[in-house]
Amino acid sequence: MGSINYCFQALAEKGWIKMQNFSHSKNKLRYAYLLTPTGLAEKSKLTSEFLKRKVFEYEALQAEIEILRDEINAAKGGAI
Repeated sequence: MGSINYCFQALAEKGWIKMQNFSHSKNKLRYAYLLTPTGLAEKSKLTSEFLKRKVFEYEALQAEIEILRDEINAAKGGAI
C-alpha cells in the first residue's frame, strides 16, 4: 500500500492526477482519482506509443510467418 501511495503522490506532483483527502469517506471503494488534462494527454501519448509498438510487433510477426510459409512451400516443392 505504501508503494502505491508513493506512486500516486508522484503522479499528483507531476499534475497528472488530482487527489483529495478521503480518510473520512464512508465508502472508500467508490473513490476515484481524476486525471488532469495534463495526465490525460500523457495517458493518450503512452497509449499511442503502446499501439504503435503493438502494430510493429504484429507486422513483424506477419512477415516472419510469411517467410516460414515460403520456406515450407520450398521444402515441399524440393521434396517432391
